Amino acid sequence: MNRIHTLFKNKKERVLSIYFTAGFPTLEDTLPTMQAIESAGADIIEIGVPYSDPIADGPTIQDSNMIALENGMSLKKLFEQINDMRQTVSIPVVLMGYLNPIIQYGMEDFLKKCQEVGVDGLILPDLPMQQYLDEFKMLFEQYGLSNTFLISPQTSEQRIREIDEHSNGFIYMVSSHSITGAKTGITEDQIAYFKRVKEMNLKNPRLIGFGISDAETFGTASQYSNGAIIGSAFIKKVKDSKDLKADIHAYIKSVIH
Repeated sequence: MNRIHTLFKNKKERVLSIYFTAGFPTLEDTLPTMQAIESAGADIIEIGVPYSDPIADGPTIQDSNMIALENGMSLKKLFEQINDMRQTVSIPVVLMGYLNPIIQYGMEDFLKKCQEVGVDGLILPDLPMQQYLDEFKMLFEQYGLSNTFLISPQTSEQRIREIDEHSNGFIYMVSSHSITGAKTGITEDQIAYFKRVKEMNLKNPRLIGFGISDAETFGTASQYSNGAIIGSAFIKKVKDSKDLKADIHAYIKSVIH
């Protein structure tokens, strides 16, 4: 059983996924960051694969992408860094990236490598569902990888149900129709959207992302879903860290306690 499925089977609420950019703040911080995220008490590690044009991401993550690329990060380098991660990391690991570098790498080679190193799933925001179903779904299944689609407040009920039907990990609920970035608080409109989706009784678990940054927003999101994803706020915390492990521990514990 995929680690993502096992996690949601055993934990139904307040699941915390932490996103960070591979090769940031420095090139060799990838694995130490993963180890610190797990030991601090998070449930899922979401590794951002740096890309020069991350369309879904706000300034904070865009900036971390550029720094990581300048540091020399690449898909090849990432796989080298996480090759032995399962010796020290036991929680689910998801890669989030964009199609262009993956297609250049070769989709089947990429999926095979993910399986080899112990990656559990992928989030590819610019992969159209029809292309996934027509070209890649069988490969994902062959290599035991879950594929996560994103929904937003603008996504129709029909489309959400279609995504639920073809998902096999969790659904990424984008909290607002905008780019990523830690905003302040959660609005009534967002809560209405969270309630609407919750009442659809989807078969897949749901994690809310975009604008989740602290214990309050994490707690609110978790009332209407299985948990939440924190990205930009975490990136800000580690950007200028002098003690990565201590700062990661302090931040994650402030969110979950």
